[in-house]
Amino acid sequence: MTETHTTADAAVEGPASCCQGGTACGPGDTPRRGLLIQGLTALISTALMAIPATLGGLFFLDPILRKKQAAGAAGGAGARKDEQGFLRLDVNREAIPADGTPVSVTVYDDIEDAWNRFRNVPVGSIWLRKVGDGPILAFSSVCPHLGCSVNFRRAENDFFCPCHTSAFGLDGRKSNEVPPRDMDALEVSMRTAGQADAAGTEIWVKFQNFRRATAEKIPV
Repeated sequence: MTETHTTADAAVEGPASCCQGGTACGPGDTPRRGLLIQGLTALISTALMAIPATLGGLFFLDPILRKKQAAGAAGGAGARKDEQGFLRLDVNREAIPADGTPVSVTVYDDIEDAWNRFRNVPVGSIWLRKVGDGPILAFSSVCPHLGCSVNFRRAENDFFCPCHTSAFGLDGRKSNEVPPRDMDALEVSMRTAGQADAAGTEIWVKFQNFRRATAEKIPV
């Protein structure tokens, strides 16, 4: 009779729950374990979300960072382009004839889009000339009429566009009424090791394109 009563009491109380090692768990152990699991889950989820977000941010910031690096390197002794947009040409003052004969020079620049940079790409050509020890003069080779290429005619000693017979003197002034304006003169800067120097031999030009078929010289 006594054994039956004891068993019944045990059945009413229910079996004792045990932790590892046979130690009974207290009433607060299960909530604490749940909070720990929830915390670890949140931490892992945050890390998984942060990785792609960081990579995506670097992907979109890359062009900005590269432009800043390029700007920081501009204007040095080995640079081709400075912050004002002047480009160093591959010819120096001694290569330009002192008798005023024009020399055609290809202009190179670095081309950038959102994600790529192409170095030393031909972007156009210009005419250079000087008379004696005078300054270097630079003209765009693009005709201001409709954008054809202007040539130098040695026999006539002038500039001539074969597309629509625009003609210009060696000083760039138009000599007939076909073009709407004179040839587009470009800014020139003489330098030494990239630094402004009137007696320098490096030729730097601010290469630009201009709107065609207008009397005004408008950069585009």
